[in-house]
Amino acid sequence: MERSGTWFKFSAAFFCYLMIVSASLLFRAASVNSEYLIGVGSYDITGPAADVNMMGYAMSGQNAAGIHFRLRSRAFIIAEAATTSSEAKRIAYVNLDACMGSQAVTLSVLSRLKQRYGDLYNEQNVAISGIHTHSGPGGYLQYVIYIITALGFVRQSFDALVDGIETSIVQAHENLKPGAIYLNKDVLLHANINRSPNAYLNNPLAERNRYQYDVDKDMLLLKFVDGTGAAVGALNWFAVHGTSMNNSNLLISGDNKGAASRFMEDWFAKGQIKSSLIREGRAADVNASNSKSTGGSSNTKLSSERNRLRSSTTQSTHFVAAFAQTSSGDVSPNTLGAFCTDTGLPCDFNQSTCDGRNELCIARGPGYPDMFLSTKIIAERQFQKAVDLFEKAQVKLSGRIDYRQTYLNITGVTVSLSPSGTISLPNMTTCPAALGFSFAAGTTDGPGAFDFKQGDNQNLLQWLDGVSEKLSQLR
Repeated sequence: MERSGTWFKFSAAFFCYLMIVSASLLFRAASVNSEYLIGVGSYDITGPAADVNMMGYAMSGQNAAGIHFRLRSRAFIIAEAATTSSEAKRIAYVNLDACMGSQAVTLSVLSRLKQRYGDLYNEQNVAISGIHTHSGPGGYLQYVIYIITALGFVRQSFDALVDGIETSIVQAHENLKPGAIYLNKDVLLHANINRSPNAYLNNPLAERNRYQYDVDKDMLLLKFVDGTGAAVGALNWFAVHGTSMNNSNLLISGDNKGAASRFMEDWFAKGQIKSSLIREGRAADVNASNSKSTGGSSNTKLSSERNRLRSSTTQSTHFVAAFAQTSSGDVSPNTLGAFCTDTGLPCDFNQSTCDGRNELCIARGPGYPDMFLSTKIIAERQFQKAVDLFEKAQVKLSGRIDYRQTYLNITGVTVSLSPSGTISLPNMTTCPAALGFSFAAGTTDGPGAFDFKQGDNQNLLQWLDGVSEKLSQLR
């Protein structure tokens, strides 16, 4: 959340990383007998499915006209079980099938939680993070730059998010029960690439040599179990943009991460059904698909069994799997790279253009030319790795829960430009928030317009002169 345009707050994903992952490294020095209360919840946040501009690509004509699959808010609460202690702490993390969080949405949710629970949940211990899908309804953010193409504030989008987030947190709170957390981590390949490799090469060689890849390929997973050892949820972080669905898409979608969540939740439900059928002596009905995703297709018999199990008193805990976002800045799911739509040749390496035009340079996913197939493939690669980490997770976390949250004014900060004192340069001062000139060029996942180019640092008057010259040539 920002207090104003010049205030900066750690992203919710990084905030949660500080709250859970960094804290988990400290847990090992604490008592191994620590116990937690674990709660999970999930609720629909789909919002208006027609005539509302989508948040992400900033395309004025990209208005929703249907649903690919519905969006959800997935909540996780971890609390210290020492309820008699006034120092007992808890954290709540919410993963949204939305482009990003919103200060306005967060403040509304916190206001509702305060009415329910007093100061139990507040801006310090609640993190709300979006998976960065570019195919969800827009108009719910508080700043003009984010709602220009949505033509302003959209109450239906806002209410769907606030209602869904609140309900998912309430669910997680009401089903808190003793449990444990296990951690696992591994590398996932073939699910992301750097969409601006030329920009990455501007980093110092010594820094680049520290890493094997030019994007983050680590997946980190937390496995949540109840007091009996039965799994109740999974939360993992992996860096990849929600841009498998391109800017021609008009269907509401959670993109690759939203699909991965659905795949893993369906996989777990099928496992529960399988176990139930075996207990009932109906082994012939067992589906031996193991960790295959549903692919979004329905199965009448499976659905019937799932509904029967979920209505049973022995199956009161609904398994929640969230695929959260992490350092996804220039990390694309379009793993085939960027090509010119007119020639089929690779785009210009330095500026991602085709004959000087950025609009013709479009990235391709692994299912090209089918963006739905690309979404499914990238989702399945995340899902399969998550299942592997989930089933092999053995590092049990223990110790006290803690969190950190801060606001930092980054206007007027003094920055030294002299590297290691080798040369003498004057200190500089940061300026108020601004958009760089080449921001309007967009990216190969979703190009901008009007011949803006990536990496372009010319001034606006020079650009206008160039546009005027082109217009005169057309005459």
